Amino acid sequence: MIVYRSNKSGFQNDVDLGHIDQIIENSFKEKLHRKTSEKEVESWWNSLRFMSSILNNKEIPDNTGVAIECQIPQTSKRIDFIITGKDEYNKENVVIVELKQWKSAEKTEKDGIVKTALGRGLHETSHPSYQAWSYAAMLQDFSTTVQEEQINLKPCAYLHNYELDNVIRDDFYKNYLEKAPVFLKRDAEKLRYFIKKFVKTGDNGDLMYRIDAGKIRPSKQLSDSLVSLLKGNREFVMVDEQKLVYETALWLTEKAKTEGKKVLIVEGGPGTGKSVVAINLIVEITKRGMLTQYVTKNTAPRAVYQSKLTGTITRSRFAALFQSSGVFTEVKPNEFDMLIVDEAHRLNAKSGMFQNKGENQVMEIIRASNCSVFFLDENQKVSMKDIGTKEEIKFHAKNLNAEIHELTLSSQFRCNGSDAYLSFLDNLLQIRETANTDVDDVNYEFKVCDSPSELRDIIFEKNKEKNSARLVAGYCWDWKSQKDLKAKDIVFPEYNFGMQWNLAIDSMLWIMKPDSVNEIGCIHTCQGLELDYVGVIIGKDLIVRNGQVLVDPSKRSKMDSSIKGYKKLLKEKPEEAKELIRQIIKNTYRTLMTRGIKGCYVWSEDEETNKYFIQFFKI
Repeated sequence: MIVYRSNKSGFQNDVDLGHIDQIIENSFKEKLHRKTSEKEVESWWNSLRFMSSILNNKEIPDNTGVAIECQIPQTSKRIDFIITGKDEYNKENVVIVELKQWKSAEKTEKDGIVKTALGRGLHETSHPSYQAWSYAAMLQDFSTTVQEEQINLKPCAYLHNYELDNVIRDDFYKNYLEKAPVFLKRDAEKLRYFIKKFVKTGDNGDLMYRIDAGKIRPSKQLSDSLVSLLKGNREFVMVDEQKLVYETALWLTEKAKTEGKKVLIVEGGPGTGKSVVAINLIVEITKRGMLTQYVTKNTAPRAVYQSKLTGTITRSRFAALFQSSGVFTEVKPNEFDMLIVDEAHRLNAKSGMFQNKGENQVMEIIRASNCSVFFLDENQKVSMKDIGTKEEIKFHAKNLNAEIHELTLSSQFRCNGSDAYLSFLDNLLQIRETANTDVDDVNYEFKVCDSPSELRDIIFEKNKEKNSARLVAGYCWDWKSQKDLKAKDIVFPEYNFGMQWNLAIDSMLWIMKPDSVNEIGCIHTCQGLELDYVGVIIGKDLIVRNGQVLVDPSKRSKMDSSIKGYKKLLKEKPEEAKELIRQIIKNTYRTLMTRGIKGCYVWSEDEETNKYFIQFFKI
């Protein structure tokens, strides 16, 4: 998606007439379907005048392609400025320019990270050269046009207000400066020369049109890349906040050796790359000869990872790297250099099958490690036993004299990189009011089906693509097939529909076994994992009456332990219990409806609720 596309002559004319910022703002609203801040509009005006001046050279053809605010496929990241054309060898080139209005920066001890004024005060962020290179690498990864036509990507950064100092080009950042040179306030002629080297003849923007209209390479799934990742290969480019989290975690682990215990809390919703960062940390910490483990309460991700790694590492080696959150009850203090906790919102107080071991999983993890990294999303709390909140982690960190650090990951990849879809779900389920009342303009498939049979048939068809489509449901039906393998668990006779829960046959590997598309998963077997397409059956625990989204815990299966004890809590603390139940049930469906990267299809057992979902699109 390109917000603005023209050629050099057209771009310079829009700048000269003084309305380039307005043109881009209007196009931004039209194509991305959301408003932007006054500060960003102001930055366009300031920076683009400088770029117009840079291009004001007769050796740069008037028909040279210009693109502004190019959204990288399947992400929410945008490239500031792009120049396209051919070099003297008739080779097609894309010059990527990361624009910054910075006036100064401070060096850090973290690879590819600097500190500069962002909003209020100084904040750590990616070095401009790293950012320009990472965006080019992502475009290379996702665009089949770039790959198949062997188009050259030439990234650089232009800090047009920045005077030369001993920071921005320090040898500490040499690796990224070589990949993407940085040009400063007095480097206009050098940047102009850089562009002229790759653009001798123009293309009128045809190259970016082909890239924008070309096929998108399917996004990688973490489970499929595990073997390569554990061998130390680059499978995912970490960008912006991901890079900062990764480097901060490594930095804290080194500091903890001499300064004492550290805790890093990382908040991030679906698609922010929490698990990717976590796995990359395991690889790097292990490479440095330190002791680490990837920790999750959920069995499903570990089962999938172990299956993917079978034949690559031994079972004992897997256990040394991937562990349950309940194994630290008797571990000695500071036995690990780093413990990486994914899906930390699912941590419990007690451990063991009967919840009779240990004191508190959060406390035990912090105690066991010099540095503990907690990745969490409190909107994915789906059980009354879940205690992994930010406040809970802070409480135990303080009690154990741990230094606390906090960072946030923004949405980048899930649901085709669209924050708009996540906001749409919040509106649909009345979790919070947002501006996104539909998904008509979002690059994401969403459909409300008329029957469970239609939902099933869509998922079966989508699964033929690459075995990455599954049905899931709220836990409103008893697990009859646990004792009778022939029994159907979720049955709607009027629609000729009957299917089993997945646990009887494929258990936690349901999300990857080819034949398991014939089974239905639940929150416990898909949380922390991803699919291309997900089909969600909504039970009567979530209903709509007169436009209000309500919850009814009594409609949950008696076999579901996630709300066990809610009746007692209702008697003791009625208001607290009601809010907790609302949160758990709505979070459950929000989580189920964000398992699909490319699309989500839903059907509600309750007729009025299904009509509400359909009508919601017409509001």
